[in-house]
Amino acid sequence: MKLKNFCLSVAITALLAGSNSYASSHREAPFITKHPKVDATDFYMFTSYEKGRENFTTLIANYIPLQDAYGGPNYFSMDTNALYEIHVDNNGDAIEDLTFQFEFKNELAGFTLPIGSPGKEKHVAVPLKHIGAISADNRDSLGFSESYSLTLVKGERRKGTKTLATNVNKNSQKFAKPYDYVGQKTFADYSSYAKTFIYDFTIEGCGNGKVFVGQRKESFAVNLGATFDLINYVPIDGSKFPGGIKQDVANNTIAKKNITSLAIEVPTKCLVGDGKGTIGAWTSASLPQIRLLNPQANFAKPAANAGKWVQVSRLSNPLVNEVVIGLPDKDKFNSSMPKDDGQFATYVTHPTLPALINILFKDAVNSTLGTSIADLAPNNFPRTDLVAAFLTGIEGVNANGSVAEMIRLNTAIAPVAKDKQSTFGVAGDDLAGFPNGRRPGDDVVDIALRVLMGILCYEVPVKGTPTNLGFCTPENAPVGNQPITDGVPISADNFDESFPYLLAPIPGA
Repeated sequence: MKLKNFCLSVAITALLAGSNSYASSHREAPFITKHPKVDATDFYMFTSYEKGRENFTTLIANYIPLQDAYGGPNYFSMDTNALYEIHVDNNGDAIEDLTFQFEFKNELAGFTLPIGSPGKEKHVAVPLKHIGAISADNRDSLGFSESYSLTLVKGERRKGTKTLATNVNKNSQKFAKPYDYVGQKTFADYSSYAKTFIYDFTIEGCGNGKVFVGQRKESFAVNLGATFDLINYVPIDGSKFPGGIKQDVANNTIAKKNITSLAIEVPTKCLVGDGKGTIGAWTSASLPQIRLLNPQANFAKPAANAGKWVQVSRLSNPLVNEVVIGLPDKDKFNSSMPKDDGQFATYVTHPTLPALINILFKDAVNSTLGTSIADLAPNNFPRTDLVAAFLTGIEGVNANGSVAEMIRLNTAIAPVAKDKQSTFGVAGDDLAGFPNGRRPGDDVVDIALRVLMGILCYEVPVKGTPTNLGFCTPENAPVGNQPITDGVPISADNFDESFPYLLAPIPGA
């Protein structure tokens, strides 16, 4: 029975975590669109699969969505008035036990040029952040720099015990962020430059790890424009379903975008604590409750900030707020805590997205199949299959006793090498992948779409044996056995096999 629940929930978590071919969590709620610097886009947590690092867990939180690489002259710095956090629950109460906090600072080098006749010239500040080529060995022409501190909080995020991480490479508590990839004239070798910002750190009571904060190539893959144009394609594999969409990398409309990653690799034993090896995690960003604009703004103080931290962004499993939570509650979800997720249960037990897909594609599917299906959407209400994975995890695999929306990782399951990973994670017989954590190459979209439309109502392979998992039957899901897809492939081949795993960003020129 546990194995059945495991396989079923696998696909289900993917469904809820994925639900459609939308960008994972880019601009997903009305209020967060006003604050792109604190908009979380994707969150990954997995046992490190870099050779020799199997005793570490990697957590990656991406922010600042849809960056155009050419977006100068100010590019994409982090918010110096924000608090970026990665939270870990290791005792199953859906409340953070560990929190890794990132806080940023900006500095100007004060570059000026002498303008005017010799002897009468004036030294005038330049309008750009850099004035020459930059490399791993030469940063003298960079007039703007970002740095950050990394703090571990044990206990409640605002009241717990705080310990600053030490930068082992620099013997300080300060870490630097690389300048964004302006272009190939500014950076002859950006990858080598960025690697110098991968730091070893140590935190008392946690041990040694690695950290990197910087711009990366967008790690999510999705047919974004066509999807939000009322899903302007038939989301069934064109090679198997005439009139559908074929798998093609060209369908990835965000392929030339960048994001900014906050990546840490931490000893797994630090994260597990007194738990049983399964942890839950999520990322958030908070802003001060009060912000007053400075009528005489300058670089150092464009505004005055005060008051308590207010959470404005939250993300764990992909796509939940984007396509599961209803529009009136999206901002509420971003400000909520996992322990309070029961308030959103109706969106899980009675999801609306399958009904929207039915409205958009019923006629096209019936025409192609020569059928007269009245409703494409599954009708097994309440969707207890979704509840199992969305709120509880998988008993015997990655459940940790909590009832909340988090990415859950069983740290006792060994990692799978990059060249052996299945893009379908657990559904592809790869227990180290989604929804047991999430790796960059896990195709959460296709798994999600198929579960959403009822693949679990059909027999699925359980240790090679076709098995109905008992939540529903084929009669509950008329198209649940169709090869539903967004037409955008993704796999571990699209990423590196060492920390921080995500690729160097797209150059601005």
